[in-house]
Amino acid sequence: MKTFIIGISGVTNGGKTTLAKNLQKHLPNCRVISQDDFFKPESEIEIDKNGFLQYDVLEALNMEKMMSTISCWMESPGPSLLSTDWETAEETPILIIEGFLLFNYRPLDAIWNRSYFLTIPYEECKRRRSTRVYEPPDPPGYFDGHVWPMYLKHRREIEDITWGIVYLDGTKSEGDLFSQVYEDLIHELAKQKCLQETA
Repeated sequence: MKTFIIGISGVTNGGKTTLAKNLQKHLPNCRVISQDDFFKPESEIEIDKNGFLQYDVLEALNMEKMMSTISCWMESPGPSLLSTDWETAEETPILIIEGFLLFNYRPLDAIWNRSYFLTIPYEECKRRRSTRVYEPPDPPGYFDGHVWPMYLKHRREIEDITWGIVYLDGTKSEGDLFSQVYEDLIHELAKQKCLQETA
């Protein structure tokens, strides 16, 4: 069965989860997998020389388990109960994967039908991060000492990616971001449908 897989990545607190959930409500036959659900337990997270837990790296995630979850969906993409907009029976099953380190993990490269990357400036990111409650909580200096430097490092790594990533301005309103991505996806899905019909 033909499927359609969307990646939504980007900076911490950039709006990835909100965008994914808004899309899920409006796209037919759609499921969301969140990378945050695959963090290893705190006892397995490395600590750097400054005493900071190294959460913002691939090694902090159980990516094998995440890949297994994605593979299970690809083998059996069942209908979603959340979709409301269209008749879903004959629609292409859609999977949205959202997370901060998707495009840096090479085994995922081959699966994307559409890839989005949310960016927000340093000051806005720091402000948003300070309003969120994490478990464990961010210690003083964690954002500047670990979170932001890791984001810049991972962003540089994906700049030479040859397949197209659509960069999104995370300072736009929730509604504007949704509209931009939704319209783009409807266009891409229609294109895929045409290719399937002519094949």
